[in-house]
Amino acid sequence: MTQISATLSRLGGVYLLPVAVSVIAFILIGAPSSWVTLTVAGLAMGMMIFLMASGLSLVFGLMDVLNFGHSAFVSFGAFIAASVLAWLGGWLGADSIALNMLALMAAFTAAILFGLAAGWFFETVVIRPVYADHLRQILITMGALIVAEQAILAIWGGSPLSVPRPNFLQGSWLIGDVTIEIYRAFAFLLGLAVYIALYAVLNRTRIGLLIRAGVENREMVEALGFRIDRLFIGVFMAGSALASLGGAMWAGYETLITPALGAEMMIVVFIVVIIGGLGSIQGTLLGAILVGLMANYIGFLAPKLALASNMILMMAVLLWRPNGLRPAVK
Repeated sequence: MTQISATLSRLGGVYLLPVAVSVIAFILIGAPSSWVTLTVAGLAMGMMIFLMASGLSLVFGLMDVLNFGHSAFVSFGAFIAASVLAWLGGWLGADSIALNMLALMAAFTAAILFGLAAGWFFETVVIRPVYADHLRQILITMGALIVAEQAILAIWGGSPLSVPRPNFLQGSWLIGDVTIEIYRAFAFLLGLAVYIALYAVLNRTRIGLLIRAGVENREMVEALGFRIDRLFIGVFMAGSALASLGGAMWAGYETLITPALGAEMMIVVFIVVIIGGLGSIQGTLLGAILVGLMANYIGFLAPKLALASNMILMMAVLLWRPNGLRPAVK
């Protein structure tokens, strides 16, 4: 492990891991067209998981809150977006890209606004009374996830809900022997845009400086006279909105969603955050991309191991780096 770590550090550090995984997969798969298709699918899946996981990573890093109810925002974002898209079905099926975009933006906006409002309520009512008590945080947020799942059952019913896609995101591009699904390419670009925006806010703005300082040393920031509690609310709301947006994207990716979506994604989201390192946006992105690539490569090479691929990856990473690939500095 030490030799591997030293080699990676010389070549570019842990950021080369997705490249190494892709090269190994290319050798094992053998067919370049299949490899490209699987790689694009893995990157798109990784970016959508990043949207869901980035908020949770920041919330834990800044607030030291284990929020197992985080995936409830994913579920509600998915169902709200699906309902808006169904309501604007005429715009989705139109030949006008402008109408398609308006319908998609309306769905995303509805999911984000819900995430912001629900995040404020959740932090104020559920999380604030249990700060600094991880056991109570786990219990109360798990309970909140169960309540959210039951609320979705009451509102939308237990039957799977079909999610329509905008007309301009349907179909695939055929480049030689390579097939690239348009929706997956869009998901990758959207996730990349969100990461760039988050990185710019955290590293190029005053509010980002305070957030990063709060992650590293909360007491120092408070001693300088800044109100960390206000940052708590803002970060929690932003994280919830990102989770809802990720849920909206995932709904279009799956095209068929159930009330169990949140519970299913909770495991994946926590694996990504643990792999990447708590409190680190760069680590979360790295972990999400690795999870997305591994899920697609192993699903192709060894389908019976597909469900276990995330756990295997997490165990391997934690044996090598117990604090994750890129943990926030404490």
